[in-house]
Amino acid sequence: MLKYTDDGAARRPAPGKWSRKEIIGHLIDSACNNHGRFVRAQLQDDLVFPGYDQDAWVRVEQYQDRPWTDLVALWRAYNDHIAHVMATTDAAQLTRPRARHNLDDLAWQTVSASQPTTLEYFMRDYVGHLKHHLQQTL
Repeated sequence: MLKYTDDGAARRPAPGKWSRKEIIGHLIDSACNNHGRFVRAQLQDDLVFPGYDQDAWVRVEQYQDRPWTDLVALWRAYNDHIAHVMATTDAAQLTRPRARHNLDDLAWQTVSASQPTTLEYFMRDYVGHLKHHLQQTL
């Protein structure tokens, strides 16, 4: 990832598409939101969390103006911590079915609101989302 210059990372592939900087910025925002969700999920009985306007967050945070190396370092550090949270989550919390959730709206690969799901599913979905967007930065 660090092979790109600031200018190269700021280049948009097409009008209306995010640049590499904005994709990594979106992944930082996703890490921020999902970190809180993963912690709260261990303290509550459901998997119901607020959403966020992804495009608005990217616009407001002006990732285009940040140095590429700083964005990559922040993204990496945040995800190292999320990996720690995932690895230390109690197995019973991971696999406990949650009938009430809004992963039909929040998840990358959604789950029907009528189908129970688990924190483990939500964490794996986060990783899938992350890998999907990282492919876009190559």
